[in-house]
Formats: sequence, structure tokens, C-alpha cells
Amino acid sequence: MDELINCDEEVSNVEIVNRVKLKLLHDEEIFDLAELFKVFGDSTRMKIINALMIEELCVCEIAEITNSTPSAISHQLRVLKQAKLVKYRKEGKSVFYSLDDEHVKEIFEKGREHIEEI
Repeated sequence: MDELINCDEEVSNVEIVNRVKLKLLHDEEIFDLAELFKVFGDSTRMKIINALMIEELCVCEIAEITNSTPSAISHQLRVLKQAKLVKYRKEGKSVFYSLDDEHVKEIFEKGREHIEEI
């Protein structure tokens, strides 16, 4: 187990601390980033994203794939749309969902790579 190290001084290197503080994201950006990652914190939403990485799908297809109900999927899709992770298009009376952009797939894949390293 890693040994914990306590600083004997109040601030060990003021220059380093100040340099890092200058490069930190603003609190609003940190909050928005945390909110984005919260959306990724639900296994049903992860299944939806995974499925949409493969194919554009309608609510009923997503419900079948995820063993869920269309109502539950609609709720999760609403969350994903609000986070700008999925988009939709209408074709007649049908609505088809897809990933909003390549970033969503990249975030998913980076997370997958990370857990495979563990």
C-alpha cells in the first residue's frame, strides 16, 4: 500500500502552487464537467450510448436492446439530449437517435480503455 506523506510546511512550494492555480479551470467549467460525467454514471445510459455507437435507433429498438421499457428509455434519452450526447432526426412519424458527435464515442472508448488496464 502506498505510504501517505504529510507536508511539514504549510505550503511546500509556493511557486508550484501558484503556477497550478493559474492553469486550473474556472469553477463553472469544473461544475459543467462534473455534470457531464454524472450523465455517464448510469449503466442504462451507457448501454444506450454503446448501442448508438453501432447503429442509429428508435426508442422501441433501444428498449428491446437494453431490456427496458420505451418510457424508461425516453427518460434516459431526454437526459442524454440535455447533455448534448445524443441527437435525433424525424422520418415521418418515426424518431431516430444517434450520438451527437465523435466526442461521445471517444469519451466512451477512453473510459473502456481505462477499465481494461485495471
